[in-house]
Amino acid sequence: MLYIRSLAFNFVFYLSLIVQMILWTPYYFLSPRDRAWFVPKFWSRTSMWLYKVIGGTDSEITGTENLPEGSFILAPKHQSFWDTIAFFPYLSDPLYILKRELTWIPFFGWYIMKMRMIPVDRGSRSKALKAVIAATKAELARNPRQLIIYPEGTRRAPGDEPAYKYGIVELYSQLGVPVVPVAHVAGLYWPRRKFLRFPGTIKARFLPAIPPGLDREEFMQRLIGETEAACDEFLIEAAKSDNAPPLPPTAAKRLAELGVTTKG
Repeated sequence: MLYIRSLAFNFVFYLSLIVQMILWTPYYFLSPRDRAWFVPKFWSRTSMWLYKVIGGTDSEITGTENLPEGSFILAPKHQSFWDTIAFFPYLSDPLYILKRELTWIPFFGWYIMKMRMIPVDRGSRSKALKAVIAATKAELARNPRQLIIYPEGTRRAPGDEPAYKYGIVELYSQLGVPVVPVAHVAGLYWPRRKFLRFPGTIKARFLPAIPPGLDREEFMQRLIGETEAACDEFLIEAAKSDNAPPLPPTAAKRLAELGVTTKG
Protein backbone atom coordinates (compact mmCIF):
# COMPACT_ATOMS: atom_id res chain seq x y z
CA MET A 1 0.00 0.00 0.00
CA LEU A 2 2.91 2.35 0.80
CA TYR A 3 4.32 1.92 -2.70
CA ILE A 4 0.95 2.50 -4.34
CA ARG A 5 0.21 5.65 -2.33
CA SER A 6 3.73 6.99 -2.91
CA LEU A 7 3.51 6.36 -6.63
CA ALA A 8 0.04 7.92 -6.82
CA PHE A 9 1.12 11.01 -4.88
CA ASN A 10 4.26 11.56 -6.97
CA PHE A 11 2.26 11.31 -10.17
CA VAL A 12 -0.51 13.66 -9.01
CA PHE A 13 1.99 16.08 -7.46
CA TYR A 14 3.88 16.69 -10.70
CA LEU A 15 0.71 16.58 -12.78
CA SER A 16 -0.78 19.28 -10.55
CA LEU A 17 2.35 21.40 -11.01
CA ILE A 18 2.18 21.19 -14.81
CA VAL A 19 -1.59 21.68 -15.07
CA GLN A 20 -1.70 24.62 -12.66
CA MET A 21 1.29 26.28 -14.30
CA ILE A 22 -0.51 26.18 -17.65
CA LEU A 23 -4.00 27.07 -16.43
CA TRP A 24 -2.87 29.97 -14.25
CA THR A 25 -0.60 31.48 -16.93
CA PRO A 26 -2.97 34.28 -18.13
CA TYR A 27 -3.81 35.43 -14.61
CA TYR A 28 -0.23 35.11 -13.38
CA PHE A 29 1.47 37.12 -16.11
CA LEU A 30 -1.25 39.74 -16.48
CA SER A 31 -1.42 40.46 -12.74
CA PRO A 32 0.94 42.68 -10.73
CA ARG A 33 3.47 40.79 -8.63
CA ASP A 34 1.62 41.15 -5.34
CA ARG A 35 -1.51 39.51 -6.80
CA ALA A 36 0.41 36.97 -8.89
CA TRP A 37 1.90 35.50 -5.70
CA PHE A 38 -1.50 33.89 -5.17
CA VAL A 39 -0.65 31.28 -7.83
CA PRO A 40 2.52 29.68 -6.38
CA LYS A 41 1.12 29.94 -2.86
CA PHE A 42 -2.09 28.24 -3.97
CA TRP A 43 -0.01 25.50 -5.62
CA SER A 44 1.95 25.02 -2.40
CA ARG A 45 -1.22 24.68 -0.33
CA THR A 46 -2.70 22.32 -2.94
CA SER A 47 0.45 20.19 -2.83
CA MET A 48 0.33 19.94 0.96
CA TRP A 49 -3.35 18.94 0.74
CA LEU A 50 -2.59 16.25 -1.86
CA TYR A 51 0.25 14.99 0.31
CA LYS A 52 -2.16 14.61 3.21
CA VAL A 53 -5.03 13.06 1.24
CA ILE A 54 -3.01 10.72 -0.99
CA GLY A 55 0.25 10.22 0.89
CA GLY A 56 -1.29 10.21 4.36
CA THR A 57 1.15 12.84 5.61
CA ASP A 58 -0.04 16.00 7.33
CA SER A 59 2.05 19.18 7.68
CA GLU A 60 1.99 21.13 10.94
CA ILE A 61 3.92 24.42 10.87
CA THR A 62 4.05 26.53 14.03
CA GLY A 63 5.88 29.62 15.27
CA THR A 64 4.36 32.12 12.83
CA GLU A 65 4.41 34.66 15.67
CA ASN A 66 8.22 34.64 15.33
CA LEU A 67 8.14 36.00 11.76
CA PRO A 68 9.17 39.69 11.83
CA GLU A 69 7.53 42.40 9.79
CA GLY A 70 9.35 43.54 6.68
CA SER A 71 12.59 42.05 5.38
CA PHE A 72 14.36 39.11 6.97
CA ILE A 73 16.26 35.93 6.12
CA LEU A 74 14.45 32.62 6.50
CA ALA A 75 16.97 29.84 7.21
CA PRO A 76 15.31 26.41 7.05
CA LYS A 77 16.92 23.06 7.65
CA HIS A 78 17.25 21.42 4.22
CA GLN A 79 16.34 17.72 4.07
CA SER A 80 13.65 17.30 1.49
CA PHE A 81 11.81 18.78 -1.47
CA TRP A 82 9.06 19.45 1.08
CA ASP A 83 11.01 22.30 2.69
CA THR A 84 11.39 24.07 -0.66
CA ILE A 85 7.64 24.57 -1.07
CA ALA A 86 6.06 24.40 2.39
CA PHE A 87 7.10 27.78 3.82
CA PHE A 88 6.53 30.48 1.23
CA PRO A 89 2.73 30.72 1.76
CA TYR A 90 3.65 32.21 5.15
CA LEU A 91 5.79 34.96 3.60
CA SER A 92 4.54 38.13 1.93
CA ASP A 93 7.19 38.36 -0.81
CA PRO A 94 9.66 35.43 -0.74
CA LEU A 95 13.00 35.71 -2.49
CA TYR A 96 15.05 32.71 -3.65
CA ILE A 97 18.64 32.44 -4.86
CA LEU A 98 18.82 29.80 -7.59
CA LYS A 99 20.90 28.49 -10.48
CA ARG A 100 20.59 30.58 -13.62
CA GLU A 101 19.93 27.42 -15.66
CA LEU A 102 16.53 27.08 -13.97
CA THR A 103 15.39 30.32 -15.57
CA TRP A 104 15.85 28.73 -19.01
CA ILE A 105 13.14 26.09 -18.42
CA PRO A 106 9.93 26.97 -20.33
CA PHE A 107 7.08 28.13 -18.07
CA PHE A 108 9.00 27.35 -14.86
CA GLY A 109 11.75 29.81 -15.71
CA TRP A 110 9.21 32.44 -16.77
CA TYR A 111 7.40 32.04 -13.47
CA ILE A 112 10.69 32.50 -11.62
CA MET A 113 11.65 35.69 -13.43
CA LYS A 114 8.19 37.20 -12.91
CA MET A 115 8.90 37.17 -9.16
CA ARG A 116 12.37 38.70 -9.52
CA MET A 117 14.30 35.81 -8.03
CA ILE A 118 18.08 36.02 -8.01
CA PRO A 119 19.80 33.77 -10.58
CA VAL A 120 23.42 32.82 -9.94
CA ASP A 121 26.01 31.83 -12.53
CA ARG A 122 28.17 28.82 -11.80
CA GLY A 123 31.82 29.60 -11.20
CA SER A 124 33.82 31.26 -8.46
CA ARG A 125 31.99 31.02 -5.14
CA SER A 126 33.42 34.27 -3.86
CA LYS A 127 32.34 36.17 -6.99
CA ALA A 128 28.92 34.51 -6.90
CA LEU A 129 28.44 35.44 -3.24
CA LYS A 130 29.34 39.08 -3.91
CA ALA A 131 26.88 39.18 -6.80
CA VAL A 132 24.16 37.60 -4.67
CA ILE A 133 24.68 40.10 -1.85
CA ALA A 134 24.55 43.04 -4.24
CA ALA A 135 21.41 41.75 -5.97
CA THR A 136 19.72 40.97 -2.64
CA LYS A 137 20.48 44.43 -1.26
CA ALA A 138 18.92 45.93 -4.37
CA GLU A 139 15.77 43.82 -3.98
CA LEU A 140 15.37 44.64 -0.29
CA ALA A 141 15.80 48.32 -1.10
CA ARG A 142 12.91 48.13 -3.61
CA ASN A 143 10.48 46.22 -1.39
CA PRO A 144 10.45 44.41 1.96
CA ARG A 145 11.22 40.80 1.02
CA GLN A 146 12.05 37.56 2.79
CA LEU A 147 15.19 35.81 1.54
CA ILE A 148 14.98 32.02 1.82
CA ILE A 149 18.46 30.55 2.19
CA TYR A 150 19.41 27.02 3.22
CA PRO A 151 22.43 27.35 5.53
CA GLU A 152 23.78 23.89 4.71
CA GLY A 153 23.39 24.37 0.97
CA THR A 154 22.47 20.86 -0.09
CA ARG A 155 19.94 18.44 1.35
CA ARG A 156 21.17 16.35 4.27
CA ALA A 157 19.66 13.28 5.90
CA PRO A 158 17.78 13.64 9.22
CA GLY A 159 20.14 13.39 12.16
CA ASP A 160 23.23 13.97 10.04
CA GLU A 161 26.01 16.11 11.50
CA PRO A 162 25.39 19.81 10.77
CA ALA A 163 27.43 21.30 7.92
CA TYR A 164 26.54 25.00 7.83
CA LYS A 165 28.20 27.08 5.12
CA TYR A 166 29.87 30.48 5.40
CA GLY A 167 27.42 32.11 2.96
CA ILE A 168 24.67 32.54 5.56
CA VAL A 169 27.10 34.39 7.85
CA GLU A 170 28.13 36.78 5.10
CA LEU A 171 24.52 37.47 4.12
CA TYR A 172 23.60 38.10 7.76
CA SER A 173 26.52 40.51 8.22
CA GLN A 174 25.99 42.40 4.97
CA LEU A 175 22.19 42.67 4.86
CA GLY A 176 21.59 43.76 8.44
CA VAL A 177 18.23 42.00 8.82
CA PRO A 178 16.98 39.36 11.30
CA VAL A 179 17.40 35.65 10.59
CA VAL A 180 14.58 33.21 11.36
CA PRO A 181 15.83 29.60 11.73
CA VAL A 182 13.37 26.86 10.76
CA ALA A 183 13.54 23.39 12.30
CA HIS A 184 11.94 20.18 11.01
CA VAL A 185 12.70 16.56 10.14
CA ALA A 186 10.75 16.35 6.88
CA GLY A 187 13.40 14.03 5.45
CA LEU A 188 11.96 11.21 7.55
CA TYR A 189 8.70 11.39 5.61
CA TRP A 190 9.72 12.79 2.21
CA PRO A 191 13.27 11.40 1.86
CA ARG A 192 15.79 12.79 -0.57
CA ARG A 193 16.50 10.73 -3.69
CA LYS A 194 13.63 8.30 -2.96
CA PHE A 195 10.10 8.09 -4.30
CA LEU A 196 8.59 6.67 -1.09
CA ARG A 197 6.42 9.03 0.97
CA PHE A 198 5.89 7.83 4.53
CA PRO A 199 2.67 8.66 6.40
CA GLY A 200 2.58 10.68 9.59
CA THR A 201 2.83 14.35 10.52
CA ILE A 202 5.70 16.59 9.45
CA LYS A 203 6.18 19.17 12.17
CA ALA A 204 8.13 22.36 11.53
CA ARG A 205 8.67 25.48 13.60
CA PHE A 206 9.72 29.05 12.82
CA LEU A 207 12.14 29.71 15.69
CA PRO A 208 12.61 33.12 17.37
CA ALA A 209 14.42 35.56 15.10
CA ILE A 210 18.13 36.16 15.61
CA PRO A 211 18.52 39.94 15.64
CA PRO A 212 21.00 41.71 13.36
CA GLY A 213 24.26 43.09 14.72
CA LEU A 214 25.80 40.03 16.38
CA ASP A 215 29.39 39.17 15.57
CA ARG A 216 29.83 36.36 13.07
CA GLU A 217 30.87 33.64 15.49
CA GLU A 218 28.06 34.36 17.95
CA PHE A 219 25.53 34.40 15.13
CA MET A 220 26.71 31.06 13.75
CA GLN A 221 26.70 29.45 17.19
CA ARG A 222 23.13 30.61 17.81
CA LEU A 223 21.91 29.54 14.39
CA ILE A 224 23.38 26.05 14.65
CA GLY A 225 22.60 25.54 18.32
CA GLU A 226 18.97 26.65 18.21
CA THR A 227 18.18 24.94 14.91
CA GLU A 228 19.78 21.62 15.79
CA ALA A 229 18.25 21.53 19.29
CA ALA A 230 14.75 21.99 17.85
CA CYS A 231 15.43 19.39 15.13
CA ASP A 232 16.51 16.92 17.83
CA GLU A 233 13.18 17.49 19.60
CA PHE A 234 11.27 16.76 16.40
CA LEU A 235 13.42 13.69 15.69
CA ILE A 236 12.76 12.23 19.15
CA GLU A 237 9.03 12.96 18.87
CA ALA A 238 8.81 11.35 15.43
CA ALA A 239 10.79 8.27 16.50
CA LYS A 240 8.54 7.73 19.53
CA SER A 241 5.26 8.33 17.71
CA ASP A 242 2.74 5.54 17.17
CA ASN A 243 3.23 5.75 13.41
CA ALA A 244 7.00 6.28 13.39
CA PRO A 245 8.64 6.45 9.94
CA PRO A 246 11.66 4.28 9.13
CA LEU A 247 14.84 5.81 10.55
CA PRO A 248 17.84 6.28 8.26
CA PRO A 249 21.23 5.38 9.81
CA THR A 250 22.02 9.04 10.48
CA ALA A 251 18.81 9.45 12.51
CA ALA A 252 19.36 6.22 14.45
CA LYS A 253 22.92 7.29 15.26
CA ARG A 254 21.79 10.72 16.44
CA LEU A 255 19.11 9.23 18.67
CA ALA A 256 21.70 6.92 20.21
CA GLU A 257 23.92 9.94 20.89
CA LEU A 258 20.97 11.60 22.62
CA GLY A 259 20.39 8.46 24.69
CA VAL A 260 16.97 7.82 23.19
CA THR A 261 15.68 4.28 22.83
CA THR A 262 13.21 3.76 20.01
CA LYS A 263 10.50 1.16 19.57
CA GLY A 264 12.40 -0.57 16.80
